[in-house]
Amino acid sequence: PPAPASRLRQRLLNPQPGKLPLESIQVVLEELRKNGNLEWLDKNKTSFLIMWKRPEEWGKLIYQWVSKNGLTNSVFTLYELVSGDDTENEEFHGLDEATLLRALQALQQEHKAEIITLDDGRGVKFF
Repeated sequence: PPAPASRLRQRLLNPQPGKLPLESIQVVLEELRKNGNLEWLDKNKTSFLIMWKRPEEWGKLIYQWVSKNGLTNSVFTLYELVSGDDTENEEFHGLDEATLLRALQALQQEHKAEIITLDDGRGVKFF
């Protein structure tokens, strides 16, 4: 019989139709995590979030819109940012709240924004 490494290589190169070996899936997921496009949601690594764009990329798009429109030193509700009329034509319009918060946290780390608590929920101030 082939050596274990050879069997693994064979399985990676020729998986059964519709089935990807667990080892291959783990390699793909780890690569996504390294690139910032995957976040594990539990310690056992059984649940994860895959993101089309990294939070830093979404943050950059949002901050470009803020800067382009002269809105630094302005406060927005999270709703206004992703559902407001002013952002209708922006790529981040309709972004889910969890991803939005990750993007704003990335901006906060860069001292470009601060997530704040408002009477009716959360908001953000841009610098």
